[in-house]
Amino acid sequence: MDIQQFTQQDIEILKEETLYKGFFELKRVQFQHKLFAGGDSGVVTRELLVKGAASAVIAYDPQQDSVILVEQVRIGAYQPNSSQSPWLLELIAGMVEKGEQPEEVALRESKEEAGVEISNLQHCLSVWDSPGGVVERIHLFVGEVDSSQARGIHGLAEENEDIRVHVVSREKAYQWVNEGKIDNGIAVLGLQWLQLNYQRLQHQWCK
Repeated sequence: MDIQQFTQQDIEILKEETLYKGFFELKRVQFQHKLFAGGDSGVVTRELLVKGAASAVIAYDPQQDSVILVEQVRIGAYQPNSSQSPWLLELIAGMVEKGEQPEEVALRESKEEAGVEISNLQHCLSVWDSPGGVVERIHLFVGEVDSSQARGIHGLAEENEDIRVHVVSREKAYQWVNEGKIDNGIAVLGLQWLQLNYQRLQHQWCK
């Protein structure tokens, strides 16, 4: 079966306006697009939260078969009258600022959030985060780390970051994904990728 492949040229932006600009930017976009059955759609209106790009790092110790996770509060996970904690277990991650490369962010955030040095950094994949209403491209990396050097509380005081470091076995981290204890998308994606690829990494790095 042939799959019809549309491109950027098959969308026409009719109007775009900024509704709010703060830590993130909120836009309203009106557009039309080509239809699978032929012809054009009606005018579609969407609000878009513009975040840009981010890098996340699977910090993996192949010698100990362990992974570094970080824990911090996330206001988006705060739900009044809920038993779920807004303090989440995550991968090391950070926003890609103007003029930066995703690889640079991965290395920088590893130092800032966990106090560790990453070697053998490799790109895993890049994905859209909730593209129905959010403009954000997530670049996922894996890197070799000495987990014995990971400990304590980190983050930039001027950004009110309060980040606790955890060293967890790969098996335990994957179990937490299955149990729903780790329930943020980037960490779930990264730990699933690690589960599929850890043997190859051990072969490459454990020499």
